[in-house]
Amino acid sequence: METWKESQLKQLTFAKGIDAAYPILLRFAENLGFNFCAISVVPLHRDMQLKPLQINNYPEEWNNQYEQNSYIKTDSLISHCNHSMSPIVWTESLFTESQDIWQGLQKHGLQNGWSQSFHHEPSGLCSIISLARRHCSISPLELYEHFGYMFYASSHLSELFARTLPAEALKPRQPHLSTREMQVLELSAVGKTAYEISKILSLSERTVNYHVQNLIIKLNVCNKISAVIAAARAGII
Repeated sequence: METWKESQLKQLTFAKGIDAAYPILLRFAENLGFNFCAISVVPLHRDMQLKPLQINNYPEEWNNQYEQNSYIKTDSLISHCNHSMSPIVWTESLFTESQDIWQGLQKHGLQNGWSQSFHHEPSGLCSIISLARRHCSISPLELYEHFGYMFYASSHLSELFARTLPAEALKPRQPHLSTREMQVLELSAVGKTAYEISKILSLSERTVNYHVQNLIIKLNVCNKISAVIAAARAGII
């Protein structure tokens, strides 16, 4: 590891709060040739009453536009990071359903960026670090070289933010699942298809799919497989 990276990693480790950690991350971003650095901490679960944390050095005009239009609710980047800890490069295809956000990023000099998230299961928090620059696309080699630092930094941010919250805020409630939803979930967990489940439970395939969709919504995930994984992690099955 390069000396400056090791030094900044130590500084980050001993940072006592988010405010102290951010300048360290900003220097890291600048050393890598990025113009911008952002950190966000958002709830993984919809039922958590928690105001998201956002700190960045983005242009003020863009921050105002983002807040005024409540883009955080439709931001495809946030959605990806809430469901996956894989690094994500910003591309137009990522923002297919939120083109206004993509256009705003381009307009304000945030043309090339990538983000890394960490899911802190004990607190139900998702922390995200994003680096962006005006010129030069993000290469696979960059992701490979800097993934470890970004993953550690995002996990550390979750820990720092979790310490500032009251204990009751760190206990996301498990969703209430009906008996039928539990049956569909358990059968899905052993690999049964909607057709097979419909035969086992004497339901129509359409009704099974209706229950699957309810599970996806209640567990705040994007598909059936993710629902099974989320339920297993939460101890529901």
